[in-house]
Amino acid sequence: MAIIETENLTKVYRTTRKDPGLRGSVKALFRPQIVDKLAVDRISFHVEPGEMVGYIGVNGAGKSTTIKMLTGILVPTSGQVRILGRDPHRQRVDNARQIGVVFGQRTQLWWDLALIESLNLIARIYEVDPARYKQLLDQFSETLELGELLRMPIRNMSLGQKMRAELAAALIHEPLVVYLDEPTIGLDLIVKERIREFIRQQNRDKGTTVILTTHDLGDIEELCQRVIIIDNGRLIYDGPITTIKARFGKYREITFETCQPVYQAIALPEGAHIVTNGYSPEDRKLVLRFDRTLTTASRVAHDVMDQVEVNDFSLTEPDLSSIVKQIYNGALLEETTS
Repeated sequence: MAIIETENLTKVYRTTRKDPGLRGSVKALFRPQIVDKLAVDRISFHVEPGEMVGYIGVNGAGKSTTIKMLTGILVPTSGQVRILGRDPHRQRVDNARQIGVVFGQRTQLWWDLALIESLNLIARIYEVDPARYKQLLDQFSETLELGELLRMPIRNMSLGQKMRAELAAALIHEPLVVYLDEPTIGLDLIVKERIREFIRQQNRDKGTTVILTTHDLGDIEELCQRVIIIDNGRLIYDGPITTIKARFGKYREITFETCQPVYQAIALPEGAHIVTNGYSPEDRKLVLRFDRTLTTASRVAHDVMDQVEVNDFSLTEPDLSSIVKQIYNGALLEETTS
């Protein structure tokens, strides 16, 4: 049974448009111009228990609005949403007991309190058993390296420290569903990897269901097997990452480390071309791109090594970032209409 269910989920924001100047203010007061903005447009998807799903789109695509409807913060204009069989807005208290939320640019911690005081208060709110709370606190302190942070006020923490603290606060009551909205925004690589590993561990050990929205597609590739892509409020793709890589990632690159700088022309199979032969003659690097629907990596490597002495070579698979760019540039539409 699906743990998250949405059917034709829609959200329309109603705003007032005002012309500039005093005249515009008076006009807006007596004859306001009402403008409807469609933020989420009839989105339907199901998420099974224990899944980690990437929910991605450009700014303004409707990601955060969807998350707010799933958590019960916003009421859908139309359509249905069920979390663990509940309406998240009508049954907000029961829903809140089973979910955890991290908004990368918001905080649920008390600014002037030490982290341990915030965690103690959150544990009391969620009625976490004291013995279990101590066990979880010890576990989180180790995996998220919170030891030195527990006595520190939130206002004195760096961005990376705050995000580790936010994750602990969101998961201290062991929710079944966790929504992560930009959890690694602005963080360095070491902190990002620590947070990714913590999320992976919670999913592996406890079967926590995770919805992850982020602009860092590295997070999606590291953590999720399934991705949902939205554009202008509409769902345009829902499926495995491997599938969209197979459908849209047809170009791959091979980098050769040559024994000598390459100056001569090289005969290549159909669908392959040289990207660069190094930034200087001393680089001895030859980079080729090829279309996997027209040729193979072994054929390209064979033809190059027949003409150039090679020390080593490596194959680079297409990354999710380049594929998503193709989809937003119309690749999905072109494939549908062809």
